[in-house]
Amino acid sequence: MQNKQGMTRRTFLSLAGATAAFAGLGLVGCGSSSSSSTADTTAASTEAKGGGTLTAAVAYETKNYHPSTTSSALALGANWHVVEGLYEFDMHTMEPYAALASGDPTKKSDTEYTVTLRDGAKYSDGTSVTAADVVSSWQRSTAEGSLYTSMLSFIKEIAATDDTTLDITLNYAFDPTLIKKRLTIIKVVPTSATDETLTAKPVGSGPWMYDSIDEKTIVFKPNTNYNGSVSVKDNEMDWSIIKDDTARTTAMNEGTVMVMESVPADVADQVKSSGATVDEVQGFNLPFLMFNTKKAPFDNYQVRQAFFYAIDMDKLISNAMSGKATAASCFLPENHPNYHKAATVYTYDTAKAKELLTAGGAAGAAVELITTDHSWITALAPQIKNDLEAAGLTVTINSMASSALYANYTDVDSPTFDVALAPGDPSVFGNDPDLLMNWWYGDNTWTKKRTQWNGSDKYTELHGYMQTAVEGTGTAQQDAWNKCFDLLAEQVPLYPLFHRTVATGYYADKISNFSGIGTTGVDLVGSITK
Repeated sequence: MQNKQGMTRRTFLSLAGATAAFAGLGLVGCGSSSSSSTADTTAASTEAKGGGTLTAAVAYETKNYHPSTTSSALALGANWHVVEGLYEFDMHTMEPYAALASGDPTKKSDTEYTVTLRDGAKYSDGTSVTAADVVSSWQRSTAEGSLYTSMLSFIKEIAATDDTTLDITLNYAFDPTLIKKRLTIIKVVPTSATDETLTAKPVGSGPWMYDSIDEKTIVFKPNTNYNGSVSVKDNEMDWSIIKDDTARTTAMNEGTVMVMESVPADVADQVKSSGATVDEVQGFNLPFLMFNTKKAPFDNYQVRQAFFYAIDMDKLISNAMSGKATAASCFLPENHPNYHKAATVYTYDTAKAKELLTAGGAAGAAVELITTDHSWITALAPQIKNDLEAAGLTVTINSMASSALYANYTDVDSPTFDVALAPGDPSVFGNDPDLLMNWWYGDNTWTKKRTQWNGSDKYTELHGYMQTAVEGTGTAQQDAWNKCFDLLAEQVPLYPLFHRTVATGYYADKISNFSGIGTTGVDLVGSITK
């Protein structure tokens, strides 16, 4: 992240203040950080030296690191350090900066832009990055079936006019303030790289390169061919993949790692007592209920609504999240700049839930609630089951690995599942409302396979509002987005229960230029050992 380059401790603290200011402006993923530390202040002020090994314990796992297809939180976060788009996000402010691009896009018309590449950009294998690579990377990202397609559908064509110049043609006049942000999604990889190579260990032009990847550890080395704005001053970066909360906490408390992703709320004080700082940042990260909307009785939106009225969200947040979350009153969290309180806000009302279940022909129905096996998700399931059963349903919980849930239950022809409980955080791709909605409600696998909502009247109505918004600006744009939020809150084919606070632990006396972010993942771009 160019803002971190060459930072002193003093400028880092200034950024922390700026981050808090951003939070005051309500920007998601930046700031609202409430952090505390018992670390020795003298040790914490030690100047960054580099020359060592950055270490982190991360909370998710994956086998797909492909920069053009992965939806894994681990892969996306790791790839921030290895592969580049034309533009990249400062993950603290969610503002884009030129990465492989030499500067901002040059506007030729409302639907035509030109971008030139950074002079001398090379991949870690020493080969040059070319405009043709950008074109092929865009094609990989928008291939049939790609989850990225709906977020990039505003692009009609990307063409290379020479080795370093690109002409970008849009399908319609897309909000110019969003173009750089969307181009961050296209990670540029060599045209010659196979999908097998990119899935296992991608090659990129970023400040770090992958040295090795296995099920337990990711080892990064500096990319000696990198000529961008990020400074790398250490010899290695090691990420330990520790999905289990207890084991990850132990690694942090014993000082095995400098950074810990996803600090469970109930052990935050324990982590602080070991001398670490814990940053807590309100983000978009959420658990959702997803319904099979082609299957009765879940084809009736009143039945879907009944689930949200049945759940005592305040109790759920208090007991399972230690209060580190905010009940959803909109698809967006309340600190998002485009937040609008939805016309339908769900409050705990068992009688209302029973009334809606009866109206939808689902009174007394037996339901299977499938969930992922993430520890914080499985912690939610027992109370949700109890609350739904208090509303008259009979509920069976079936928890499994995320990969099994999607592969065996939802991403199949004519799925028969009832309702799924799972985590999600598309803000790893960006935070504009259209992008966030397109992830779950776009013309993609989520609506075609999972919710089965694609093609319904309300789906079509939603996309009419979304199109109006991205072609507009200012009040007209916000008004259109507000209609989207109201429709989603009413129909709830997939809808958040609450938005989480993202907690990240780190030893300030061991690492410089680091702080927690509001999205899933850890950002060590520009960080330096002390």
